[in-house]
Amino acid sequence: VQLVESGGDLVQPGVSLRLSCTASERTFGDYTIGWFRQAPGKEREFVAAIRWDGRGTYYADSVKGRFTIPRDNTMNTVSLQMNDLKPEDTAVYYCAAVHLKNRGSSFYRQSNNYVLWGQGTQVTVSS
Repeated sequence: VQLVESGGDLVQPGVSLRLSCTASERTFGDYTIGWFRQAPGKEREFVAAIRWDGRGTYYADSVKGRFTIPRDNTMNTVSLQMNDLKPEDTAVYYCAAVHLKNRGSSFYRQSNNYVLWGQGTQVTVSS
C-alpha cells in the first residue's frame, strides 16, 4: 500500500482546511490510519487516528474538538478535517498505516507502530 497526502496550504488563523490521504490498494480497509505532524525543530507528534472499520477514532488533546478524521473505504481515503486552525498547527502532516487490529488507543498513538508512511504535506497557519 502506498499513501499519498494532499491538501496542505498556507492559511490564516481561524480558517478550515481538509487534508486527504489516499491509498493505492483496495486492502486499504484493513488498515488503521493515523495522522501525525512535525513542526520545525520538534519531534513528530500524533494528531488523530481512525480504526480500520471506522468504529473508533482517537485525537490528541491539542486538536480535540477542532479536527475530525472521516474515512471512506470505498474511495480508499482518510481525511483530516481541520477547523479553527492556529499558528501552532503549522507543520508537515503525514498519514500512516498499520495493519494490526484490535489494539488500544495508546498503540495507535505511537508513530513507531506504523509501517507505511506518506511523503507529507505542508500546512502553514499564519496571518
